[in-house]
Amino acid sequence: MRKFLSILILFFLTLSSFALAQVYIENPLRADSFEAIIDNIIDFIFTIAIVAAPLMIVWAAFLFVTSGGNAEQVNQAKRIIIYTLIGLAIILLARGLIAMIKEILGV
Repeated sequence: MRKFLSILILFFLTLSSFALAQVYIENPLRADSFEAIIDNIIDFIFTIAIVAAPLMIVWAAFLFVTSGGNAEQVNQAKRIIIYTLIGLAIILLARGLIAMIKEILGV
């Protein structure tokens, strides 16, 4: 019991010395305004889409090649390619639309 109390007292003494230290927390968002936060989110989503689209096309090509004449697997591969291209087009158009609106508004 005495050992536990001495460890507890040592812990609180150490903790109190850290409380007096000045701590600086860096801004994790690296953005100073709401517009910058939105731009960071859009850039993140765009980067994920640019990385995911080729991976999905490669996956669909793998399904297509390994289908072995299975019509359901061929149709699934075609759907994956079509939906990937539609999603990529939507992401690219959204990015272009945002840039166009910013240009019009002069932001």
